[in-house]
Amino acid sequence: MDIGAKIKRIRLSNQLTLEELANRSELTKGFLSQLERDLTSPSVATLENILEALGTNLKDFFSEDEDEQIVFSKDDFFENIQDDYKISYIIPNAQKNEMEPILIELKKGKKSMEIDPHDGEEFGYVIHGKITLMNGDEEYEVKKGETFYLKGNLPHYIVNKHDTLAKVIWVSTPPIF
Repeated sequence: MDIGAKIKRIRLSNQLTLEELANRSELTKGFLSQLERDLTSPSVATLENILEALGTNLKDFFSEDEDEQIVFSKDDFFENIQDDYKISYIIPNAQKNEMEPILIELKKGKKSMEIDPHDGEEFGYVIHGKITLMNGDEEYEVKKGETFYLKGNLPHYIVNKHDTLAKVIWVSTPPIF
């Protein structure tokens, strides 16, 4: 772990100058500058003082949480291919998040899996073709460029009643796929 760089990152995120951190931690600006450039190392007591001045503590500072991935490429996707449709999980391990986006490719004349009633909400955006959204006993035609938004309190699924492949970005919260 690069202690100096991490201290600098926290200091900047708190919008503090070196001088302000020096005053708060009762250390010199020169020492903190050398520390941030990894030219010196603090004692444990000094590090505790610095972290307290930055509003954190040793436990949180040294936790090894990995940086969360922000951008994903097709190489990150996981696909589940069925006879009638293909689901691409476009955010890996989305089950740990509060929402789960997927890409559904639905062959002509086929339907997606039926989703049982659940607590939560869902959003869809048709990026290619047309689909029929079945929500309980209601049917809604949704074409390319249109969206849908529904509560998960009724059984629901999509059907491709048309001659071309349909592609839908579908986002559920909480994750259900």
